[in-house]
Amino acid sequence: MNTKLIAKNPTAHHNYQIEDKMEAGIVLTGTEIKSIRAGKVNLKDSYAYIKNSEVFISGMHISPYEHGNIFNKDPLRNRKLLLHKKEINKLIGLTKQKGFSLVPISIYFSGSLVKVDLGIGKGKKLYDKRQDLAKKDAQKQIAINIKMCNRDVSFRT
Repeated sequence: MNTKLIAKNPTAHHNYQIEDKMEAGIVLTGTEIKSIRAGKVNLKDSYAYIKNSEVFISGMHISPYEHGNIFNKDPLRNRKLLLHKKEINKLIGLTKQKGFSLVPISIYFSGSLVKVDLGIGKGKKLYDKRQDLAKKDAQKQIAINIKMCNRDVSFRT
């Protein structure tokens, strides 16, 4: 199916070691869909939780639609995620284990439907975050060096 990325959670991979991913639908109103189509959604401080065998996302900010007047909902309201019962039971089992959390990774269109990529992750310690930053810097430096070497070779020939 045709997928189009709307927004990513910039802190998901920085703060969590993602073990597994799951695609979930989301319950939205008409004005929220219009705001999402305009790209006015933020996942930065969002998280998911399970309550009464239902999964909800909290902290996802969808800006109010400019022309929505009385039909606009609260931008930070909790929204229900749509999953099969088997998937919810799997999530319940995983989140009962020590240190696992439900983290929204991205939100995207799958055809005309809005989907949330939900990750099951373990919180990283500070030293893990530092190691990831060091690896990222090393990869960046390697890419720069390779680029410089390729440029030097092209000048010589």
